[in-house]
Amino acid sequence: MTHMISHHAQAIVMATMAPTHGASAAVQTLCGRIINAQHDEIVLMQNWLRDRNQPVPEAKPMPMKMVMNGQVMEMLMPGMLSDEQMKQLDAAHGTDFDKLFLRGMIQHHQGAIAMVQQLLGTPGAAQDEAVFKFANNVNVDQNTEIHRMQQMLLVTELETHTAGSPNSKP
Repeated sequence: MTHMISHHAQAIVMATMAPTHGASAAVQTLCGRIINAQHDEIVLMQNWLRDRNQPVPEAKPMPMKMVMNGQVMEMLMPGMLSDEQMKQLDAAHGTDFDKLFLRGMIQHHQGAIAMVQQLLGTPGAAQDEAVFKFANNVNVDQNTEIHRMQQMLLVTELETHTAGSPNSKP
């Protein structure tokens, strides 16, 4: 739950860029849905942790801290965009933003699915009914959104290719 809060926070940061980066209406609608869903899930995860007297992290995109050979190392969670990818997304506008956003959010969602599958594949994990339901909902919702985003990306790329062809009309 702790790591997924940070993972979701990055998705919200990405989605909030859409209005100021000239995203298409379809991408802006998708971003609104992502912001609402991920915000609600962050609240659910924070409440779950709070109810169990666990530390409740802020909803900020942060790397995981791992101790390896006595040293603390920072790693991105599966699917999270690197600082460089986030800078590229922030620098993009219009159709370029749409393409980078869709590719990045597909990567991001695939990472969330990998985290959920790891959780569900760990013996004894997800015994808590709330965690089990949450993990299954993330799995289904993220897979559905990935499919939708792949279709949107295909349409965006086709429109870009067609607009640049010599036979296209202005």
